[in-house]
Amino acid sequence: MENNNTTTLLHRFLHWEQTRPQAIHLSQPVGEEVIDYSWREVGDQARRMAAYLSSLALPTGSSIAILGRNSAHWVIADLAIWMAGHVSVPLYPTMSTDGMAHVLEHANVRLAFVGRIDAWDSGRQALFENIALIALPLAPDLDAGCWDTLIAAHAPLCELELPAPEQLATIIYTSGTTGMPKGVMHSFASMYTYAKLGGGDFCSMTPDDCMLSYLPLAHAAERSCVESNSLCHGARIYFNDSLETFSRDLCRARPTVFISMPRLWTKFYQSVCAKLGTQQRDALTGPDGAVLKEQILGMLGLDRTRIAFTGSAPLPTDIVNWYRSLGLELLEVYGMSENFCYSHYSRPGQVRIGYVGQALPGVECRLSPEGEILVRCATQMLGYYKDPQQTAQSLTTDGFFHTGDRGELDEQGRLKITGRVKELFKTSRGKYVAPAPIENRLVNDLVEAACVTGMGQSQPFALLLLSPTGRARLGDAAGRESLRGELLTLLEQVNASLEGHEKLDCLVVVKDVWTIDNGFLTPTLKIKRTVIEDHYLAHVQDWADSGEPIHFQACF
Repeated sequence: MENNNTTTLLHRFLHWEQTRPQAIHLSQPVGEEVIDYSWREVGDQARRMAAYLSSLALPTGSSIAILGRNSAHWVIADLAIWMAGHVSVPLYPTMSTDGMAHVLEHANVRLAFVGRIDAWDSGRQALFENIALIALPLAPDLDAGCWDTLIAAHAPLCELELPAPEQLATIIYTSGTTGMPKGVMHSFASMYTYAKLGGGDFCSMTPDDCMLSYLPLAHAAERSCVESNSLCHGARIYFNDSLETFSRDLCRARPTVFISMPRLWTKFYQSVCAKLGTQQRDALTGPDGAVLKEQILGMLGLDRTRIAFTGSAPLPTDIVNWYRSLGLELLEVYGMSENFCYSHYSRPGQVRIGYVGQALPGVECRLSPEGEILVRCATQMLGYYKDPQQTAQSLTTDGFFHTGDRGELDEQGRLKITGRVKELFKTSRGKYVAPAPIENRLVNDLVEAACVTGMGQSQPFALLLLSPTGRARLGDAAGRESLRGELLTLLEQVNASLEGHEKLDCLVVVKDVWTIDNGFLTPTLKIKRTVIEDHYLAHVQDWADSGEPIHFQACF
């Protein structure tokens, strides 16, 4: 691998373009077909688009947005932006109109690539009234230049002025659970360092590896784990076509390295449990269990997975142990946009459930007197775009980043996240409650997600989103009463493990389904706590006054 002091992901791409031109880099499903793009084909299209961008004579380092769901041409557009000497600004397809308007203005976006997006209307088009648009393949019908037409009209840009590692490569606007997003600036050096240390030294990735891209590329987790590692190590990327085809796409990719969020790992678990009968569940621990376990992993598309990551929130112990029983050791990891998701990873064979592992090489970690996690590393951001004051406030005087998370360290240096510094809420009794650890205890095969709240109440309570299995039991009175009994048992079990001021007053089963589209979840499937609390706030006193331990929200 090239000298660390001068290498960038663009250098690494050129290496694979030259040494493995015929090998498949990107695999894009289109309906029932799959279109493969070799390293040479990706390079040819990126160079042609870079030639077009150069012809526009934009100031060097101009902000160019990429809006759309993950696709092969999302990555190719990113490469073209870098080849032309500009800065990529990813936009979430699900971003609100206000949020998108803020980013476009704040980043002074000069041009935008628009790809696959479900919600494109006159309102979205109006946001780009003064911004040139280029429609990627698979984009909706919009008033924009066409990718295929533009690359056909321009010869490939052969002489590239490669970036210096310290140059700004991208501005990643945080998805955030509250407020307007902040622009996290990352250099070419931080992106390459992540891939060299995380994907290389830790994961030992090679061109034989493959990954499925489905989490938003606008988020640092997917941008680091999938795009950056692929460009650095030559790994192949398969793309997910849609939510409906996810299982098929995962089985088609059969990834060797796979990252997912707790909500999806939980959905996999619940889906398999719903399909297995009692006899088959018992067979998992019997003499013929190995065959069944292999079949389950094959059914999920994870039979070739050698490294499986989970992050953003803890997984319940029962679910972690279930995957471990199948032979898949989930490695919990911890990182954030500000350090390009390079902070703490669990080591194979050293997993302690509920902990996110030790600090990665080159990462320094300490806890503040208040228990806040502070980290410093080589992948740290250049700062928040156009916000030196916020940048300064995010750092200690010696350069450690304030994560905003509270944690504990065990004797082996493994880190446990105990909650957000600002997520603690105080009950009417003056006692503080950390919701995240309690929420983790509530998730099982019946409960898909939970939100523990109760600021100003005498005791906290929990809002529950049922899994499809749980919701199916709401259809008749007998099923609902049976479910009520199981939830009451769950409430008693959880309360038995909590301090007096933490004990939940009741569980409320909500009728809504929390999704990214309706604003209850972030693009990486974390709950938006303030949105959820505001939505149900009007009913809180009624639930508290009733004295009932289990509530089913009206209108199921």
